[in-house]
Parts: sequence; structure tokens; C-alpha cells
Amino acid sequence: MRCLTRDEVKQVIEGRGCAVRPPIAFDHWIHSNAFQGKEEQKKKWLAGYPSDIEYFELNMPNLFTAPEEEPNYRWTGVDMEENTSAGLDSQVLIDDWEGEAAEIFFETFPSPEYPGLVPQRESTDKYVLARFWFCYFERLWMLRGMENALTDFYLYPEKVHRLFQRLTDFYLRMMERACEETHVDGFFVSDDLGTQKSTFFSPEIFREFFKPYYKKLFDKAHELGTHFWLHTCGNIQSFLPDFIEIGLDVIHPIQKYTMDEREIAQKYGNQICIFAGFDVQNTLPFGTEEEVRAEVRFMLDTYWRDSGRLIMTMGNNSTPDWKLENLEALYDETIRYGLAKSGKED
Repeated sequence: MRCLTRDEVKQVIEGRGCAVRPPIAFDHWIHSNAFQGKEEQKKKWLAGYPSDIEYFELNMPNLFTAPEEEPNYRWTGVDMEENTSAGLDSQVLIDDWEGEAAEIFFETFPSPEYPGLVPQRESTDKYVLARFWFCYFERLWMLRGMENALTDFYLYPEKVHRLFQRLTDFYLRMMERACEETHVDGFFVSDDLGTQKSTFFSPEIFREFFKPYYKKLFDKAHELGTHFWLHTCGNIQSFLPDFIEIGLDVIHPIQKYTMDEREIAQKYGNQICIFAGFDVQNTLPFGTEEEVRAEVRFMLDTYWRDSGRLIMTMGNNSTPDWKLENLEALYDETIRYGLAKSGKED
């Protein structure tokens, strides 16, 4: 089975028609841990299946360490030791927005002109995504810890706006550089905004603190002739109309068990491309092959549009308990049933 071309994937994203089958990007989330840590076995196995979208990681600043030649290319601003026994969301790098650490943070804010930001890579005929993780909310809680982050919108609104504006300026220039220095068709970022039941904060908070800055990123992506993709876990249904309004192109993953997939598809399936995430929590590790195939058919029946707007992928990263036979069934049924849905000949 051949891989889809860049133009075919663009057509699907933009709602200009389906391809011979839905684009497939399962491999983006499959790591060696699903193959007992054997990286070469993973590569050999994946080579037998289509992968319609390539990606590369932009070299974002790390939390604590910086390149030797660029000591300020990190988020801490000062020398700090990582607490490896604590979760990411419980570490506090900026303990007081009104203290010295906050001013040092802004004074030493990393520069998007860092030479190593955009990796050198070979050209390809596939659709290419440039990825970076932790956009606005995730970056806020990584700096402030989750409890502080959720109260900052009320206690320190001007500091949140200052941070988000600085991040936006960084991201905008980074996007420009990526397109100047290599070929990019889309930008893919993460910002988990939902829990299993609802969003972390109200639509009013989203519209005040997030929507204006996201719009700038989406507008820049379109100005550069690219798409903008967003990974956001949890139930984010209340934010979808706003994301669509300001031009988000692709949403991932419509997380299983958090939202009603049929309702999402009915309301928004013609307005935004769904990067549909297959269930990685239960079906892949614990389901049977037939249950995997049934879930594939459910997803395609639910999200399929003759105009496109559907790409198939995983809901999140692989874990060691994934069954190889279930992965094989996932690829096979997606290709087989996807060809039947399109009614086209390759």
C-alpha cells in the first residue's frame, strides 16, 4: 500500500475531498517500548505499513539545561536542580511572580534565534509536521506548578498575559525560521486543556487568556502557507467552537471516554479536520483483535466525510502492554475498511 502524497493529505485537511483511504499516522506514537525496547525491531515492523505524515521535533529550550554555546537557552533563567522524585506538575520554577526569580526569568528569556532550533533534515514528498510540546497552559504549569497555574488567572492575570505574549513572540519567530530553513506543511503543538470530565478552566478564562494568543499562532501558520495542529487531551468540547472560529486546522485526539464521538463528529466534523486518536488505554492493550477492528470501523463510520477532514492515529504514546497482534489488526482494518469507505481505486 503506497503512502499518500503531500497534496492528498492537504486536500483531506482542508475539506476538499477524501483520499483513497484516510491518511494514517499511527507510527507517530509507537515507540520501542511496544517491542520490548528493541528499536530496530520496531523500525523493521513499521516499514511494512504506510506512514503518510512525517514529522520532526523543533529543538525547544529545556527546563534546566542549556547548550554550552547558549547558556540562556533554557526556561529556568537560573541554575536549578531538577527534583526527579516529583512530578512535572508539582515542581515550581517560579515560586513568586513578584519576586526576583520572575524578573530573572523574563530577563533571560530564551531567544528564538538560537542556531540549533531548527534541525537539518532531508527533503521528502510527504506532508511534513514540525512539532513542539507544551504551548501555553502546559508551559505555565511547568513553570509555576499546577496549583499556582490554576490560581494565576485570578491572582496574577497581568503576569499570565506577559508570559503568554513572550511565548507567542518566541513561537511566531520559531515558525518563521522553520519555514525559512526547511520544508514545513504544518505545526503540531500540545496543550492539554481538559480532564476526563471537563476543561481545567471556564470558557471565559479560555477566551481571555488563551484565545487571542492562539489566534496569532493560527494566523501566522496560514500566512506561512501551513496548517496548525493541536493535541489537547481530555474533554475540551466547550472550547471547540472557539478554536474553529479562530482557524485551528486539525484537532487531536478527541480522547476516548471523555466526549461523545458521534456528537463531536455531527457538530464539528465538517468544520475541522479530526486527527482521530485510537483508544490506547483499553482496546490496544486489553482488547481482542476483533474488538480492535470493530473500534476502527466505529471511528471511520463516525468521523468519515466525503470531503475529508479525517486522519487516523493513536490517542497517545505506546506502552509496553500493547499487543502486536492488535497493532497489526489496527493497520489492516484501517486500510481495508478505509478503502471501502472511499469507494475509490488506488
